[in-house]
Amino acid sequence: MELRTDLQLISEWIRPGSRVLDLGCGDGTLLRHLRDSRQVTGYGLELDPDNVIACIDAGLNVIHSNLDDGLQQYFDDDSFDVVVMTQALQVVHYPAWLLTEMLRVGREGIVTFPNFGHWQCRLQLALGGHMPVSRTLPNPWYDTQNIHLCTFRDFEALCRQKNIRILERTVVDNAHRTSLGMRLLPNLLGEVAIYRFTR
Repeated sequence: MELRTDLQLISEWIRPGSRVLDLGCGDGTLLRHLRDSRQVTGYGLELDPDNVIACIDAGLNVIHSNLDDGLQQYFDDDSFDVVVMTQALQVVHYPAWLLTEMLRVGREGIVTFPNFGHWQCRLQLALGGHMPVSRTLPNPWYDTQNIHLCTFRDFEALCRQKNIRILERTVVDNAHRTSLGMRLLPNLLGEVAIYRFTR
C-alpha cells in the first residue's frame, strides 16, 4: 500500500504495538497501515458515513462521531499511547479544547495542519487583499470547512499557553516533501505542519 509522505512520517513516530486513536481517520488508511506494519491496535473517529463503512470493510474499529462532541463519552484517561489528528485541527470548533482532550486520553499527540503563515498566503492577503487560495487551501472562503486557520507560531504559542511540550516538528510542502529552506524558515516556507507533542 502506497502511503502519503506525511502519513509515512507520522507512522515512523509511532512505536510498534502502540494503542492509537485516529481522530478524523477518513477511510482508515493510516490505521490500516499501522495495524499491518506496526501491529498497532486502536480506534478511529470519523464523521463521514462512507468513510466509516470503508473502515469497517477494512476490519478497523471505528466510531461514527463528530470531533466537536469531544471524547469523554468514548474514552477514559490514558486509554492510548498516541492520538493522531491529521488535517482536522482547523475544521473543529474548539481546537484548544480538543488538544487538551487528545492529551487526556493519550500519552502523546500528533497533529498536522496547513500553515496560514506560508508566503503565498501572506502575499495574497497583503497584495491581493483577499483570503488565500493555494495548494493546501484550495477552496475559496465561502466554500471551505476551515474555520480556525493558524500559523506555526500560533500553534506553538497555544502549546506554551497550555503547557504542552512539543517533542518534534516537521515541515513539508503540499506534496509532503521537505527542504532545507522549509527547515530554516518553517513559518514562511512550510505549507503543512506536523507536530508531535505531550503533556
